[in-house]
Formats: sequence, structure tokens, C-alpha cells
Amino acid sequence: MSSLVVDLILLGFTYVVLIYFVATLTKARQIRKRNDGEDDGGIENITEPKIDLPPGVVWPTSSPTKRREKNPVNY
Repeated sequence: MSSLVVDLILLGFTYVVLIYFVATLTKARQIRKRNDGEDDGGIENITEPKIDLPPGVVWPTSSPTKRREKNPVNY
């Protein structure tokens, strides 16, 4: 057999072994991630945080607007 055929066989074998290891490692990680028990599994409660602000400080009622330059500078 020529060296090209031997190299292709070794390359194919290495590819199969690497794919096997990647598949087994990602499968184990996914199983551990699912069994952590940290997920609530219910409806997410997405509300604004209730922060105690000092006297005289209030939350803005609207979002900031983008201002345009009246006279753009041309070079």
C-alpha cells in the first residue's frame, strides 16, 4: 500500500475516535446540566426591581431620546 492510503486510513480512524469522544463528553454534560435542580420550571417573574431610592431621586418616566445635531460638520 502506498503511504497515501495508510495516511487516509489513519486519518479516518482518528476522525472516528475524536467524534466519539466529543459525542460522549457533550452527552454527559447535558445530562448533568438537566439534573442540577436549579431551574424553577414555572413562569418567569420578570418585573422591575424595587429599589429604595434616596429622598428627591425619582425614576424617569420615559426612555431617553436620541438628539440629532442641527449643523453637522463637513470636512
